Amino acid sequence: MDRLSNTVRPYAWGSITAIPELLGVAPTGEPQAEMWMGAHPGAPSLLTRTTAAGEAGPEQPLTEVIAADPERELGRATVEKFGPRLPFLLKLLAAGAPLSLQVHPDLAQAKRGYEDEERRSVPIDAPHRTYKDANHKPELICALTPFAGLCGFRPPAEAAEAMAALGVDSLKPYVDLLGAHPEEAALREVLTAILGADPAETAETVHLAAAAAERLGGAHAPYARIAHHFPGDPGVIAAMLLNYVELQPGEALFLGAGVPHAYLDGLGVEIMANSDNVLRCGLTPKHIDVPELLRIVRFEATEPGILRPEASPSGEELYETPVDEFRLSRFDLSPGAAPVDLTRDTPQILLCTGGAPRAGELDLAPGTSVFVPSGERVEASGTGTLFRATVVA
Repeated sequence: MDRLSNTVRPYAWGSITAIPELLGVAPTGEPQAEMWMGAHPGAPSLLTRTTAAGEAGPEQPLTEVIAADPERELGRATVEKFGPRLPFLLKLLAAGAPLSLQVHPDLAQAKRGYEDEERRSVPIDAPHRTYKDANHKPELICALTPFAGLCGFRPPAEAAEAMAALGVDSLKPYVDLLGAHPEEAALREVLTAILGADPAETAETVHLAAAAAERLGGAHAPYARIAHHFPGDPGVIAAMLLNYVELQPGEALFLGAGVPHAYLDGLGVEIMANSDNVLRCGLTPKHIDVPELLRIVRFEATEPGILRPEASPSGEELYETPVDEFRLSRFDLSPGAAPVDLTRDTPQILLCTGGAPRAGELDLAPGTSVFVPSGERVEASGTGTLFRATVVA
C-alpha cells in the first residue's frame, strides 16, 4: 500500500478555496479545480515504494509502477478484462463556476470516432480533434458539499414553459419547436437550431434572457448565473433544456453515454472511466463538433436519477452503477468500532474526506489517498470517512 502524491489541475472554472479547505492548507489565490488520483498519463499520481532493504525507493509515477508488473498491481482478472492499465480515474472536483455543457460517447462510438480521426491523421492535440482515445467515459459525481448541476433533458413542455416565461421574443421559435413535434424530434431540432443560430443574434438573445432570468429569480436564477460566466454563449439557452439538480452531501449522479450535463458549483468526489473523450455543447470557447454531437446525444427526457448509497452489513455504502470500469463506495468509520477489512483482488484507491482514519499502518487526513495493489491485505480503522475506488472484474 502506497501513499499517493497527486496533481491539482488549475482550470479556470475551479474554486479558489474548496480543495485547500479540505486539505487544510492556505489557498494560493488561483483556481484549484481537480485533484487527480490514478494513472492517467496526463497527470499520474506519484508514489514511493519501500525497497527489499527497507529503505524508501525513488518516487515513481503510478503509470510506471503498473507497467512494470500489471498482474501484481491490478490482478489477473482486471488485466484480462481491461488490459494492463488502471481503468478508472478518481478526482476531487471543485467547481466555482460552470463547467462546459458536454456529453460522452458510448464505447462503440468512441472506437469508431477514434479510428476515423486516426485514419484521417488528425493530430491528437489538434483543437478540433474530438476523440482522444478509443474508450467511453461514464462518470459519477458524489457531493461532499451542496452541489449544483445540469443533467439530462427535461420534458420539452417544461423547457418551453421556462423559456416562454422569460418574455424574450427571439426565444419564441424555440418555444414553438418544443411544442410542435414528438419529444425526440423537438429536442433535436431545438438544440440544432440553438447551435446553428447567428452568433450576434444569439448573444443578444442570451443577454435579454439573462436579464429576464435575474428579474424572475427562483427556478430561473441558475440561468442568470450561468450567463454571468458565459455572456452571449448559446450554451446558456441550451442549458434551459436540461434538468437542474441540487445534490446534498452524500448524494450522487451517474452520467452515462449520450446524456448532456454540466457541473455548476460545489465540491465532490468524481470517478470516471479513464478517457478524455468529451463532446461539448456550449459554455466553452473550445471547439464544438456539432455533427458528431448530434449523432451521440440521447434526445429523450430523463429524470436526473439521484443516487444514494446502499449500505451493507460490513459498513460499506455502495453507489450502484451499470459499468465495470469503476466501483465507488464509502465507509463512515466510528471510534471504538472493529477494523473493517478492505482487502480485494482488484486494485483500489482509498481517499479520506474527513476525520483521521487509518488504512493499514498509514494515518490519513482529509484529501490524502493511498493505492492498494490487488490482493494486498488492508484494514481501515479510526474515525472518519473513506471513499473506495476500485473495479468490477
